[in-house]
Amino acid sequence: MKEADRKKRNSSRLLELYPTFRVRVEKVIDALETKKLRPRIQDAWRSLADQAIAVKNGHAKILFGFHNVTASDGTPEALAVDLLDDDSPLSPSKNYLLQLAAAAEAAGLITGIRWGVPKKLIGGIDVAIASQDWDAHVKIGWDPTHIQPTDVTVAQAKAGQRPA
Repeated sequence: MKEADRKKRNSSRLLELYPTFRVRVEKVIDALETKKLRPRIQDAWRSLADQAIAVKNGHAKILFGFHNVTASDGTPEALAVDLLDDDSPLSPSKNYLLQLAAAAEAAGLITGIRWGVPKKLIGGIDVAIASQDWDAHVKIGWDPTHIQPTDVTVAQAKAGQRPA
């Protein structure tokens, strides 16, 4: 994607996010861009119908998640984004995924980099991030470009609670 298009897409998708979450995601994007990476928000808010398709296709495991959050009037207030590497959207490098996880964690968020990874191997991810070994040989989880908050659960978000 051309740089102007990537930035326009990110700006548009950021508007689908709950404001405090948006600020955190902007920090992640800024941190990655500072390192000359090109993060692109592929998905932010998602309709329940689109979420059902994601579940059917194996890209999601729950029928209501952080991507589906709305205000009481139905306005999108997503609490999740899928932040792809625009230079390699279908096959992001471990370098990108580890830097994404580090930037997300610095902003008070988490990625799916550890999801599905055996407990005995998660420490390798932690060491790689702590030592900034972006090319470490580590096992990557099943949804490593997904970003979400740590201070609210899906059930709480569905009930109207939002991250501070």
